[in-house]
Amino acid sequence: MKKAFLLASILFISVISTACINNFAVQELNNKAKEFMDKGDYVSAIERLKSSVDLDASVFETQYNLAVAYTKAEDYENAITTYNTALKLNPDFADAYYSLAVCEENLAKDIISGYIKVNDDDSLEKVEQKSDDLENSSDNAKKDLSENDKKMITSLLNDSVSDYGIYLDKVGTNDDRSYVENKIKELQMLIAENEHKAE
Repeated sequence: MKKAFLLASILFISVISTACINNFAVQELNNKAKEFMDKGDYVSAIERLKSSVDLDASVFETQYNLAVAYTKAEDYENAITTYNTALKLNPDFADAYYSLAVCEENLAKDIISGYIKVNDDDSLEKVEQKSDDLENSSDNAKKDLSENDKKMITSLLNDSVSDYGIYLDKVGTNDDRSYVENKIKELQMLIAENEHKAE
């Protein structure tokens, strides 16, 4: 299962000196979460950051850090929700749009590959696969996509293209511009392929 490339500039934003944080408990939870992230313990980082959000949901850095932790844990559904929350707090932070686009793309590809299925109520469910089925899962899943899967894939890929575009608009010219432009073209082709299969 190939995942989209994450920008090296996706950083776990430090909130040590952020003036808007006046609650020491929030700051302490964020600092502890950063330690867990640095160790690769994303589950513990997520728990600390969720506690921090419970104390003060208006801190952009906490929301963004939580989204990054979900991304690292490959929990793209929660990452998408949390990036959107963070972007409501700070709609000018370009890297959040890039990270959101990566999550949307990866979740769509997980559905295409058969690792995730879309239920009738549009909730997502991980598909248990036997080790013998892993080699053939990608081919089989592409044949067995439900209408709900196809709709969700199209929606996620369209959102991803849009968010990559917003990222490009916000960063202007930079070193990864051609990579992101090629990524948008790749996703547009995948959207067309998915829509063709839906007919």
